[in-house]
Amino acid sequence: MKRKTDNFNKFFNKKRNSAIKEEIKQEKRLVKKERKQAIDKRFEEKRRKLTVNSQQPITQGQRPTNNSEVLPLNKYIAHCGICSRRDSAELVKQGKVLVNEKLITDPGTKVSSTDIIKVNGKKITISKNLVYILLNKPKDYITTTDDPQGRKTVLHLIKHATNERVYPVGRLDRNTSGVLLLTNDGDLAQKLAHPKHEIKKVYHVVLDKALTKNDFERIAAGIELEDGMAHVDAIAYADLKDRTQIGLEIHSGRNRIVRRIFEHLGYDVRGLDRVMYAGLTKKNVQRGNWRLLTEKEIRILKYLNSSIK
Repeated sequence: MKRKTDNFNKFFNKKRNSAIKEEIKQEKRLVKKERKQAIDKRFEEKRRKLTVNSQQPITQGQRPTNNSEVLPLNKYIAHCGICSRRDSAELVKQGKVLVNEKLITDPGTKVSSTDIIKVNGKKITISKNLVYILLNKPKDYITTTDDPQGRKTVLHLIKHATNERVYPVGRLDRNTSGVLLLTNDGDLAQKLAHPKHEIKKVYHVVLDKALTKNDFERIAAGIELEDGMAHVDAIAYADLKDRTQIGLEIHSGRNRIVRRIFEHLGYDVRGLDRVMYAGLTKKNVQRGNWRLLTEKEIRILKYLNSSIK
């Protein structure tokens, strides 16, 4: 546990900026090295396919594959940048989707770009321009694309970032700040949200009172909540002189899991900030501001845990 504690102290101690920067650089180098072979292999396969397709003439009545690709309805909606694939499935089940003016309630219904798809009465089409935005979310903003109660959403903060319809990947509750990814790439959103990929998240937690050694060890060993065991990958005091500040690394995507762990033990979470998500940090991004991901960051995300099937 000492080793994990040291790692978190480096990450959260603002006085050791050089150590923080070096740790981030080393982690990115490691990820790049581990994924390089898989990336090269995937790109080579794509190049071969493009070469083969370019040599095959399109006969009369035949459409190019990318225009006539058949997709499940919920995946098609996600690719249009409406919402995630899971939320798209809920839209379909709720009877809010028409295909060729016919109500469809099965998310697995096969559709293509030749079909007319409407969500809540509005026609949608797959976006050809994929956008990836990293936002340093402040408190008091909700991570939905629309709110019936008229509350501020994260889309208000990125309204000048793109004309494409993007949506948040994963959720941060209203009172949680930090790294949030928004995109219209449905495949990537699905991958990052799927539990099997074990996407790493690092949080800085501020409690109403010092975390005791006993509770520290209980969290490290796993806490049983009402919906099952909650395991963390690592836990450390962010500042050994202030034990109300905790660093927590976790890959679970269960709802409000970090808050619920501490609340279960009788602590009130006064502050919760996500400082890392899938290798992305909020470095040089002020609270409430955003930036576009670099091509390198996008490649790393797409091939993150690519060995997992």
